[in-house]
Amino acid sequence: MFITKMHLSRRKVLRGLGATLALPLLDSMVPALTAQSRTAAAPVTRFGVFYVPNGMSMPYWYPKTEGPLDALPPTLRSLDAFKDRVLICGGLDDESANLVKGGGDHARSAGTFLTCVPYKITSGADVSNAVSMDQIAARELSKETQLASLELGIESNAMLGNCDGGASCAYTNTIAWRTPTTPLPIENDPRAVFERMFGTTGSTDPAARLERMRRDRSILDLVGAELSGLERVVGPGDQVKLEEYLDAVRDIERRITMAEEQNTRELPVVDQPVGVPNDYAEHAKLMMDLLALAYQTDLTRISTFMLAREVSGRAYPEIGVSDSHHPLSHHQDESAKLERLHQINEYHLQQFAYLVAKLDALPDGDGTMLDSTLFLYGTGISDSNTHFHDDLPIALVGGKNAGVKGGRYIRYAEDTPLANLHVTILEKLGVPVEAFGDSSGRLDRLTGV
Repeated sequence: MFITKMHLSRRKVLRGLGATLALPLLDSMVPALTAQSRTAAAPVTRFGVFYVPNGMSMPYWYPKTEGPLDALPPTLRSLDAFKDRVLICGGLDDESANLVKGGGDHARSAGTFLTCVPYKITSGADVSNAVSMDQIAARELSKETQLASLELGIESNAMLGNCDGGASCAYTNTIAWRTPTTPLPIENDPRAVFERMFGTTGSTDPAARLERMRRDRSILDLVGAELSGLERVVGPGDQVKLEEYLDAVRDIERRITMAEEQNTRELPVVDQPVGVPNDYAEHAKLMMDLLALAYQTDLTRISTFMLAREVSGRAYPEIGVSDSHHPLSHHQDESAKLERLHQINEYHLQQFAYLVAKLDALPDGDGTMLDSTLFLYGTGISDSNTHFHDDLPIALVGGKNAGVKGGRYIRYAEDTPLANLHVTILEKLGVPVEAFGDSSGRLDRLTGV
């Protein structure tokens, strides 16, 4: 980071542009007298949770021995280039899922993963859970951002009523709860996410959309001249950041437009714009790019991402798995089914690995955005055949500036609450809590000590 005598406030920049356009954090926005201290502190201020459903093919998840990671286990091998950023945590239990009185194990898995509190069984609107740990962090960190958090996913959240053993679909559709009675539904439509981030609107009516495009042209076209003026007064480092940012926005706009053209040809005309690619990997990649852009522009610092919803029956023929995911997860310890389930688990992680690589390539202070972002990747069921909620497959990725030391596989004592991890993460995010859910303390050894 370059320390300059010029200080441009973010508000002043946006007002000068005459539009609400999210910008990357520029060196020129950091006051000269505080730039040095901000760079030195480099606190972790971003946190993301990636959730996968239906349990895990456990023989492919854990390394053979505890300690330094000579090689990542098969499910995680897409992160080989970032092995030193991966911390696998074994032995963590979600006992609160076992204490839910009724309902299915899938709803228990998602419904308690970030709350660690037994929820009320209902198939109606009178849901009752607890505030999730991501929202505890969002309440504090959103003081500096436009959006408190983003809740993203790949599959639709349109399922209503009873989804798993008498439990409301609210418990399987999301892992984020703003209040005990307010679940935060995921958004899987890239266009809707983009509109939430940048405030644009549209329609599936081709004529209406064309008229809007002619009238508004592009978000970037409207402020192009002003941005050119800004490029003339900021330093060379900021000029590079601005150009990289604009390229990313243009690319996402182009890809969303292409997705809409491919998916709206036979749809009825509705106000809600549609831009969901048919291909799973392309859809996931686009959503990851949007999340990276939200982090890059500091629109939010907290996110959750469901790579599929619990009880997902999606098949993945593109990777040679034609089985429906949920029935396949009941593998009955058959080696062939465990292998195919592993293929799905690995495919999901490949999508996440794309985001990790993207953040590692984006500069942030004296390091990269991955250094100042901590991810929690996992699920609330371990062995998908038994539906047990103990010894959960959990990995932390990134978080270098929080002191999280990767390149290791560590195990905790039997019956260690998952909530202890949440308490520890909140502390590392600068949002300490005395207790959370069924926590019994903080976890040691995340820093390697």
